[in-house]
Amino acid sequence: MNTPDLLFENRILFLTEDPELIRSQIKGTALSAWQGVRLRDQISTDEITPGWVCFNYGDILGEYVFIALKHGPVGQNDVKDWRFQVVVSGKSKGCGSSRENAPLAEKYAGIRLVLAESFEKIYLQNCQNIGLLTSTDFGLIERIQKGEKISLSEFLTGADSITADIIRMGGLMEYSKARLEGKVLPPTIRTAGRPMTLVEKIIAAHGVDDPRRPRNGVPAVKPGDSLFVRTDIRFSHEYVTAMADAQYRQAFGPDASLRDPERVFVFEDHLIHLEKVMPEKQRQMGLLEKVRTLVREQRAFSEKHGIKLYSAEGSRGAEAICHNATVEDIVMPGQVVIGTDSHTCTAGCLGAFAFGVGATDMAAAWYCGEVRVRVPSSVRYVLRGTKPEGVSAKDVILHILSSEYAKNGQTVGKVLEFTGEGLRELSMDERATLTNMSVEGGAFTGIIAADEVTFEYLSRLRGIPQSELLSLRLESDPDAEYDAVFEIDLSTVSSMVAAPSDPRNGVPVASLKDEIPVDIAYGGSCTGGKESDMDMYARVLREALLEKRKVPDGVKFYIQFGSQRVKEYAERMGYMDIFEKAGVILINPGCGACINAGPGVSSNPDQITISAINRNFPGRSGPGKVYLASPLTVAASAVAGKIVQYTAGTLVRP
Repeated sequence: MNTPDLLFENRILFLTEDPELIRSQIKGTALSAWQGVRLRDQISTDEITPGWVCFNYGDILGEYVFIALKHGPVGQNDVKDWRFQVVVSGKSKGCGSSRENAPLAEKYAGIRLVLAESFEKIYLQNCQNIGLLTSTDFGLIERIQKGEKISLSEFLTGADSITADIIRMGGLMEYSKARLEGKVLPPTIRTAGRPMTLVEKIIAAHGVDDPRRPRNGVPAVKPGDSLFVRTDIRFSHEYVTAMADAQYRQAFGPDASLRDPERVFVFEDHLIHLEKVMPEKQRQMGLLEKVRTLVREQRAFSEKHGIKLYSAEGSRGAEAICHNATVEDIVMPGQVVIGTDSHTCTAGCLGAFAFGVGATDMAAAWYCGEVRVRVPSSVRYVLRGTKPEGVSAKDVILHILSSEYAKNGQTVGKVLEFTGEGLRELSMDERATLTNMSVEGGAFTGIIAADEVTFEYLSRLRGIPQSELLSLRLESDPDAEYDAVFEIDLSTVSSMVAAPSDPRNGVPVASLKDEIPVDIAYGGSCTGGKESDMDMYARVLREALLEKRKVPDGVKFYIQFGSQRVKEYAERMGYMDIFEKAGVILINPGCGACINAGPGVSSNPDQITISAINRNFPGRSGPGKVYLASPLTVAASAVAGKIVQYTAGTLVRP
């Protein structure tokens, strides 16, 4: 296959820590002496395309690229009008959401090449899928400035054979059609039998060499192997379904049917509370109607293909946030699960290989039932001992994310496998917090092998006899290979809080030197809206009421349920009365403040939020500053009016 030479115009945008340097480039001053300039790290997909931009799909996205960068250096159409062809930034480009709208916005704005010191896994794969070139070779900058032609082959360095073919062919859809026609085939996996991790075993069992002659698995895989795997579950939500459907129909025809539609699910969950907080300016832009169109198009897609829709009818809220529903209702141990959301990894708590993908990956998977995977390496976290009273799984994962290993990007693209006797005291809800937030370290996914706790949970919720579940037990081999193994003594973990801008900014609450008043406390989302989270909110607030205290004036404390099942649980346990007496504002099930789309968002940059959500990137939950913490810390801080550590039986007074 030919690898043509490419010529890029010397229109390079350096995204720097100094917003004035970005503004000067936007105004026409080229940054030729860029060496030594501090580039922005951790530019999230929320900053590339904020949530409201994603109500659109198509080339209009190019008008809004980078519009949400912190300090606001880029305006509407700036990148497009100044014809930038190359954009440069630092580490972990594209962290956060799996939204494919972000690289699409760059492409539609005229960007042809994205340079960064490192990329997050989903963002990088999305770029490859849509034909947007990427590289970590900063030596290309001088060559582009000199007008030198660059061979396409230089952008294939380090790529596996499948990815290289996708890049050569200009994207995943062209590759998929050629593969299904037999014009291109992925390489045969020839890895010999070897000890394997849990994820490697699941991948091997689902491996597909040739879509025309599918077989049940391959003998073994190792990190770096590239192959297609059969998916057991595919799901999307109203933010993405319409865009993926448009790509699907364009690639495979308007009448193309889905492969195994009974394994496909769609959700109304992300945008159902948006109308309550959408600013008037966005309403005047017609964005509310765009949201309603996304919902209508997803419903039409569901009806056309006969797939299960988790709807949000009337005023009761969503049936469930997609991640809560997959754990409660859908996923089984040992399955391969993909969803158009980075927190698809939540279902790893059931012993499934679950991960987020972009719209293009999903559209291709709807048609062929498969998704490409480059086998990731794994990092093992062995949990020992017993956590102290007042410490939760949220504190454990914030502790892990704050390690130098995670902060230096060494978890990016890897599987975080949690094991050890310390898991025994963690409920499925608490385990889900660990796997849900694995992606905040840039991980491919998180996973926990199914055990008696898993089987009891599935039996209780779904009525499956435990005897039928025992055959699903699957574990890593004792001598499986890991990139690193860490032992976490749970007794040494303290209540944590992650400072604004990155979930990896965790420190013990007790180490905070300055008093941090809070304006908003938020307990909800897929991470903080589960049954065990309700137990923790109620525990703190019950103690507060016994001390004749409640949420003070000047603080708003929101609690939102992750599913109707969780809401019914709170009602059954008598928590609703506790919440209301304590001054909590209750919100029906669904997503919301976590994605700047519901009550609990900040309204100005001076506001401070203490939140049980999973990420706190700039603009993620409004313009204010967001600190991440456990449900216990969130509730205690709401009552205290400042960030405090919860101590059982003794609330810190303001």
